[in-house]
Amino acid sequence: MNAAQQPQGPQKRRQGAEHEGSRGLWGFVRDNGISLGFGVAFLLALTGQAIAGWAEFNNQLATDGLAEVGILDYLTTSDFAVDVTENWQSEYLQFFLYIFATVWLLQRGSPESKEMHKAGPESDQDQKVGRHADPGSPRWAGIGGVRQVVFSRSLGLVMAALFVFSWLAQSIAGVAAYNEQQLRELQAPLTWAQYITSADFWSRSLQNWQSELLAVASMAILSVYLRQRGSPESKPVGAPHTATGIEG
Repeated sequence: MNAAQQPQGPQKRRQGAEHEGSRGLWGFVRDNGISLGFGVAFLLALTGQAIAGWAEFNNQLATDGLAEVGILDYLTTSDFAVDVTENWQSEYLQFFLYIFATVWLLQRGSPESKEMHKAGPESDQDQKVGRHADPGSPRWAGIGGVRQVVFSRSLGLVMAALFVFSWLAQSIAGVAAYNEQQLRELQAPLTWAQYITSADFWSRSLQNWQSELLAVASMAILSVYLRQRGSPESKPVGAPHTATGIEG
């Protein structure tokens, strides 16, 4: 393009702004691909669960000789709430246990493990805290005191809090759903304290816990011997089986 063909003045500035906006949007999508991708997948799965659960709920109502409900009414029921929260609490339990346990527990040859000589919370130098913090380190990593202690464990603490919150939500929704069924069958309802010691509550909880713990153990040991090219959850394809704590 020669000088006569180049955009001038406001037109040039407008094209530049459009280019910057496009670059900013796609840059944001690229930089947040994992959270956006899995967030969209989560919403699709939750929508599918709501539709399938609504159909199943209405089938049960029809069996009991009761009137069916609309999908918006179903979304406010304790049945939908307990089905969602019982899965959430098992997921957050998995991450909470994994984050804290892998401070000390190791798996030789697994990229899911730290290197074998790094068991424990590691030194301030290794973790870049206190006087070892870099100029670009988060502020709380370098200031010391209680704030540094809390920030140093903030990921595990937040996962623990989310597990407790979702467990509590599951138990409250669960006792409401359980008592609704009890009343349909003309049986006495349970208190919250009675419900969290009941077989129904622990059956719901443990069937999810065991699957999450099995998945973590399987990932840790299978990643010793198997590879997935280009994945940070796998070692490089050519890495030896004994290589520990490296990602491809």
